Formats: sequence, C-alpha cells, structure tokens
Amino acid sequence: MQDSRERFGDRVEVYRRHRPGWPAMLAGLLREQGVLRELSVVADIGSGTGLSCRPFLLVGHEVRAVEPNAGMRHAAESLLGSRPSFRSLPGSAEATGLADHSVDLVVAGQAFHWFDLEASRKEFQRILKPPAPVLLMWNLRDTTSTPFDRDYELFLEHWGIDYGAVREHHPTDDVLRDFMGRQRILRYRLPNPQALNREGLKGRLASASYLPGPGHPQHASMQDAAGQLFDAHQQSGLVTLSQHCELFLGNLNDF
Repeated sequence: MQDSRERFGDRVEVYRRHRPGWPAMLAGLLREQGVLRELSVVADIGSGTGLSCRPFLLVGHEVRAVEPNAGMRHAAESLLGSRPSFRSLPGSAEATGLADHSVDLVVAGQAFHWFDLEASRKEFQRILKPPAPVLLMWNLRDTTSTPFDRDYELFLEHWGIDYGAVREHHPTDDVLRDFMGRQRILRYRLPNPQALNREGLKGRLASASYLPGPGHPQHASMQDAAGQLFDAHQQSGLVTLSQHCELFLGNLNDF
C-alpha cells in the first residue's frame, strides 16, 4: 500500500472538489469546551487539500497546515493561501517544522492512520502549549442507514482494489488510549451528510485511491456502474450519503 505522500498524487483535484467538508459547528464546539479561545492557533496535521482547515479559518483562528504530499499541499495553498491566517508547511506528523509550544490545538482529520504513533506524540507534545490538547476526527459513512448507503458500500466492495485495507474507520479504543493517554477522552458525533448530483457521485468515487482510476482497464466499466447506481437511487437529481463526523478530544499532558 502506498504511503500518504504518494497515494492521492493523481487525484488531488477531484479529492478537493468532491470529498466532504467538516461541520461548521466544529470550532464552536471546541470553544464551548474551553479548548479554543479567540486567539488560539491550530495546527492541522495531514491537512490535505485544506478541507479540515476551513472550520477554524472561518471563525478567525490562525491555522498551521502541515502536509507531506506536495500536490495536496499546493491545492490547499491555491484555495486558502490568500488568507493571512493560513500558513502551509511541508512537514509531517513526526517532524512538523513548527516551533516549540507554538500552537494551542493539534487537529488531525482522516490522517491519523498514517502517523508513527510514538514519534508523532512526542512531536505534538513539543509543539503544543499545555495541556497539549489533540483532536482526532473522522468523516465516516453510515453504511446501512438507507438503501443507497447499502448499495454504495456494495459498490466499493465490488470495485475496490484494496478497499479492505483502507476502509474508513477510527482506531480501536486501545490505540486511542495508547496515543492520547489513559485519562478521559471526550467523544462527539456530529451529523455531516453529503448530497451529490451525478457528477458529484462520480467525482466522489474518482477521489477514492482504492478504486480504478483513469487508465485502469476497469475504469470505464466502473464509471458506467456508478451512473446506474445514481439512476437507481436519485431523487430530484440527488443522492445523499449518510455520514457523521466522529471526534476524539484529549490532552497529551495527561498521558
């Protein structure tokens, strides 16, 4: 399986256009919990095309976006680079390039499974101010909520090249505790459905690194099947993926 620096190299634009964003209420929730204040600085690790930066930038936080994949990083810079509160860095979870105790919160959206856990924990403790809060978050599909959700999952299982190896899920409780400490981990679940037209559904599928891309002998057949999937379930020209955002919040200084 390719590493995070290479896996999405030829799909960056469709990833940026068609992957789901993150709930707008995210930053507000963290402010309610006292994790973020007006001038808090957020480090987004594995920030990709910048989707996970937006909820924080939109309410005025400075964001340090750390992304090792050059294509993803450049896409984020083209989208968000005009914002003075956005800063892009070519680092990794294990070597962010950020100064000691320079950020108030570390966020990792959909990227945690790429991290070396011991090395990244040490790095986060270095760059964070006490009590070293970390937010891990995943956009997860509800695979059985509706007939479309069920058929979409069957589609991925049928056409996916290594879908089983990269299937979206959050780590086990033991892995989370080993990383974030044995003290209390706060958990939240926020609704985040994604409505898609025909182009959007095909784009969402094209953004998946485990499905046949352009040039693959099965790509055209898969795209035809995607159109049939859309026609079978669309209502008023749209299908909706049932999704939720799952959040895990803890302090590394409690480790």
